[in-house]
Amino acid sequence: MADDLLGGVIGGEEEKSESAAPEAAAGAEAFAAAVAAKLSSSDPEVARDTSVFLKRQAELLAIQTEHLRDEHALRLEHLAHQRHLLRGQRLGQAIRIAFQLGIALIVLVIGVGIAVLLHDAFASHSVVIDSFDAPAALAPRGVTGTVVASDLLNELTRLQSATHAIELPQKRTLSNGWSDDVKVDVPETGVSLGEVSRLLKARFGHDLHIGGSLVETGSGGLALTVSGDRILPRTFSGGAGDLDTLVVAAAQYVYSQFQPAVWAVHLENAGRCPEAIAFIKSAYAGVSGLDRAMLLNAWANCVQQGSPSPTSWHAALEMYREAIKTDPDYMAPHVNEATGLARLGEEEGAWRLMKGAGVPDAVKRVAAPVVLTYDFGAMLNTLSSDVATTTPAIALLHVRLHDPVAAELTLQTITTSDDSFDSAALHFVRGELAEELGDRPRAAVEMEAYEAGQTDPAKREFGASMFSMLDGIDDDACQVALVEEMAGHPDKADAILANPATAHFVDCQRFRGDVLDHRGDWAGAQQAYAQAVALAPDLPEGYYSWGIALARHGDLAGAVAKLQAAHRRGPHWADPLKAWGDSLVKQDHWSDAVERYDEALKYAPNWAALKQARDVAESRRD
Repeated sequence: MADDLLGGVIGGEEEKSESAAPEAAAGAEAFAAAVAAKLSSSDPEVARDTSVFLKRQAELLAIQTEHLRDEHALRLEHLAHQRHLLRGQRLGQAIRIAFQLGIALIVLVIGVGIAVLLHDAFASHSVVIDSFDAPAALAPRGVTGTVVASDLLNELTRLQSATHAIELPQKRTLSNGWSDDVKVDVPETGVSLGEVSRLLKARFGHDLHIGGSLVETGSGGLALTVSGDRILPRTFSGGAGDLDTLVVAAAQYVYSQFQPAVWAVHLENAGRCPEAIAFIKSAYAGVSGLDRAMLLNAWANCVQQGSPSPTSWHAALEMYREAIKTDPDYMAPHVNEATGLARLGEEEGAWRLMKGAGVPDAVKRVAAPVVLTYDFGAMLNTLSSDVATTTPAIALLHVRLHDPVAAELTLQTITTSDDSFDSAALHFVRGELAEELGDRPRAAVEMEAYEAGQTDPAKREFGASMFSMLDGIDDDACQVALVEEMAGHPDKADAILANPATAHFVDCQRFRGDVLDHRGDWAGAQQAYAQAVALAPDLPEGYYSWGIALARHGDLAGAVAKLQAAHRRGPHWADPLKAWGDSLVKQDHWSDAVERYDEALKYAPNWAALKQARDVAESRRD
């Protein structure tokens, strides 16, 4: 038992830490004394031996304690050194990792840069104007190859800006390689990223390069030659001071070769139809798809603008239909075909065409409900978003929405030249505005000025497309006839209505009915209204005029029936709804009248007379 106890004590001492060594030695001496005292009562010799043994053990522990004390400082110093070494290792490891990350980042940037350069090269579809060759003798005059290239760039950019608004089907492009990115390319000296990019694009890209030369002729003039990818070289000659003119001609040639369809439309829009037709004939065989459809549409526009007549309109219709066959998704010829039918007096045919299968939904949204169903609000939204400046058409829409304040403000913001169609159209708008305000003498004066101001057929057609979508141009004279009649000029009204060429227009028949009714010929008036409805049974205006006339004659039930029919065919036209409400008021159906007025206010929210009628009906309803 004693051995076990001693062994446990001695064995435990070897496992103690150095900080516990003094306490262990003192504890051993006390333990030895306690054991010796315990054993002395039974065997003194054993007690002596045990005491000697334990004392030696205590001495041994004391020696160990001294050693541990001596080693403690060394161990602390070693541990401090180890900490310093560990810090250095960690710092070195961090630097090594940062260096490796830096190298990886540099490699990544280089890789991305190379990928971008390659992508740009393969995807490049720019129009690149290379520096022109120019004689050194022209340098003192500031004319160098780089200057000529820059001038050509400026003119091409101007042309591109001028044709930017030409409408194309959404998400579709022309078949040529022209790009919005037109730039001058001047080769760099030495090797750089720019030079590498240029070389890659030259090798893998799809850029169109344009170059050429400028030389002095034997007579002291200048000859500018342009050439490039997929275009034949052409030389433009002029005098010594004609460089700007030569650059303009060269730019137009380059642009027309790369953008034949857009160039043709640009010429047509600018009223240069003889040039447009000559160019279209020369370019037609070399294009297909959308390009050819655009050429046909522009050609047809010029045909009917050059000599507006039923014959020219029929010829234009054939071209519009061919354009539609060539590219059914191109919207313009669909709208123009319907417009042509309406201008020929086939308004019902235009309506059915717009409702037919194969007509793009975009055309149906624009042409059918807006032009043929008197949806003036939708037309105003379309023009306000598509046209960069205010036009007579926008002012006319405000008048027909019964908003004279907005119409007058719009008229004040329009600037036109004296010889333009718009200058005549402004008289028409002011005439309708005067009629809206009840000033019939002023309305007649303005309408007569309109008729006198657009006698030139070519001028009348050119620039009138926006306006003619609202007013038929060919049948607008019949509206002038009604204004003349109401202003007390029946002779002028008769002279206008006597024209047999307008007898097949819906508006002419309904306005004829109004004139006859104003003169007391009710039977003749009803025949004219019936003829207007027969000409276009799916359009609202014939029913509307007939309904108004029936209400004037006290046939309120018949008036409501006609006005309901007009509303079904022109659901966003406020006028039939107001007239319907007025007829209900005369029958003391106040609540029903308020409903009609409220619906009309959705489509003509600023119509003062409508608001007043609605307030009166509201005050009388049950």
